[in-house]
Amino acid sequence: MLDRRQSARDKVMYGGVAGIGEGGTTRDCVVRNISDSGARLEFDNVVKPPREQMSLRIARRGRSFLARVIWWRDNFVGVAFSAETPFELPVSDLDERLRKSEIKKRQLERRVKQLLGEG
Repeated sequence: MLDRRQSARDKVMYGGVAGIGEGGTTRDCVVRNISDSGARLEFDNVVKPPREQMSLRIARRGRSFLARVIWWRDNFVGVAFSAETPFELPVSDLDERLRKSEIKKRQLERRVKQLLGEG
């Protein structure tokens, strides 16, 4: 299978917040893989992302991106980062939401380990 990506993506599991609507509408997501030029996002349920651009904040990387939606299927979205430098989002509760997202991710990881008998 031909990979059309400009750079290889690293498999990760980062908490993120995506700005997917006008008026500052945001949704929590999980970044499943990432590279310098794009990422694959997973949402809790089916999502229809904006057609043009969305914002993405990744707490673990401490960065924000403008991203262009390349594809989406059910609750998965593939995005390409804009060539512009990362920017800061003007949302006041964003840091708190990211912190909660990271806590939820750690709880989920612990639960998976328990279920697999590793913890």
